[in-house]
Amino acid sequence: MRHFLTLKDYTKEEILEIIALGLKIKKEFKAKAQPPYLHGQTLSMIFEKSSTRTRVSFESGISQLGGHGLFLSNKDIQLGRGEPVKDTARVISSMTDMIMIRTFEHSRLEEFASYSSVPVINGLTDSYHPVQLLADYMTMVEKGMDKDPIVAYVGDGNNMTHSWMMLAAKLGFELRIATPKGYEVNATILQEALEFCKTSGGKIIVTNNPAEAAKGSTVITTDTWASMGQEDEKEARIKAFAGYIVDEKMMASAQSNAIFLHCLPAYRGQEVSEAVLEGPQSLIFEEAENRLHAQKGLMVWLDLHR
Repeated sequence: MRHFLTLKDYTKEEILEIIALGLKIKKEFKAKAQPPYLHGQTLSMIFEKSSTRTRVSFESGISQLGGHGLFLSNKDIQLGRGEPVKDTARVISSMTDMIMIRTFEHSRLEEFASYSSVPVINGLTDSYHPVQLLADYMTMVEKGMDKDPIVAYVGDGNNMTHSWMMLAAKLGFELRIATPKGYEVNATILQEALEFCKTSGGKIIVTNNPAEAAKGSTVITTDTWASMGQEDEKEARIKAFAGYIVDEKMMASAQSNAIFLHCLPAYRGQEVSEAVLEGPQSLIFEEAENRLHAQKGLMVWLDLHR
């Protein structure tokens, strides 16, 4: 049995298998000929952090695969009232077939998985957001941007940045990360990714210069400057991130066929300009839809590897 907590637990071949399966399932879905791969199975969806895309994609996805999604917020279960994680994990995993958790501390997810008797999927933690990277890379594959890509991540050194680092390190491509001083990536996670790069041939460059990161890239991506739980830092972050907006000038410095990605929600005029977000190089809505299909591929893959 496998869990999906972070991309560092997966080989290049396994990541590409999941992407390929997601693309196959997407093709079947578009042709209205999708088999019920997970017929009769139940996915528990635990949300300690709210979401639009994560809830809709997982709940729709398990339904389209022939199963049932069970939404569980902090207000719905005893976990939100202080029940030990290990108790909740053992109970829920005894009653359902797969569990997705969207929470805060990554250690909380790891503890849950260690006591679960069914596969556990990371729907987001403060450290990683791996299901989003499956959708991002699927979008790159569909657009032919997976051949020796040069990805520029401009913004906060957060869970999205850490996940991009692991994807680049596992698949072996170049990733340039530009963050303001004081908002750099986690040093331990960076070191882990650099160790994987020694085998894969990947390259990770960190800088405080967004123009340097974006120049000549094939993919430019970013995230909101203030993530959930950081609302009280919003004004300070807007000042610190001045100059880190992905605008028309930055996109023009990339290769002519470069694409723009964003995990959403996006704040126009902060991390990205309206013109870029709504422009021809932006694939944000294709990327958002691919959350559905990439995660269906993941759930089917996990079921096949019990």
